Amino acid sequence: MKMIAEDSQLVLIDFQEKLMPVIEHAEGVLEKAHVLAQAARALMVPIWATEQNPSKLGANPLSWRSWCQQTLPKMHFSACDEGLIECLRPKPQAPAGNARSLPKHLQKPQSNQPTRPQIVIAGCEAHICLLQTALDLVDEEFEVFAVIDACGSRAQSSKDAALDRLASAGVELVTTEMVLFEWLETAEHEHFKSIQQLIV
Repeated sequence: MKMIAEDSQLVLIDFQEKLMPVIEHAEGVLEKAHVLAQAARALMVPIWATEQNPSKLGANPLSWRSWCQQTLPKMHFSACDEGLIECLRPKPQAPAGNARSLPKHLQKPQSNQPTRPQIVIAGCEAHICLLQTALDLVDEEFEVFAVIDACGSRAQSSKDAALDRLASAGVELVTTEMVLFEWLETAEHEHFKSIQQLIV
């Protein structure tokens, strides 16, 4: 299954100032996440972010705050326990109408399925907060894509174990370039050149 920009949401997990210095290959991981966020902005893909215990671990890069629909502070390791599901799958609005509207038994049921069911997820630490969030998203029947070059842990072995579990659970393992070019679909896309420049 391919990633489609109109069906996607980007979730950035815990790229925090006091956490990143201990993440293996942190500079490259952060750079890839930045590329994902810039591409998502250009293609109108909603961006959500989380911060684990921000009073102790600090904030995500400040430039990201204006790009995100919302940044969720959390204490649970899974962001799904801290309101992420409600962000990704807003409650359907009650049908508008008046006394002449159809009776309830004739109205179409309101879907509780997300309008953008594909979740592209990146972040730290891969084997803790990202893993637990992604597994919960799968349980909630989202299509989850973990961007492996934009994920990090303190140790490579921890990241490798996380990727094994994610793949076994049905999460698609992808790279930043896979995301960008599947979102674009064609070299004729109006943003092709500007997004291509992000990775050259």
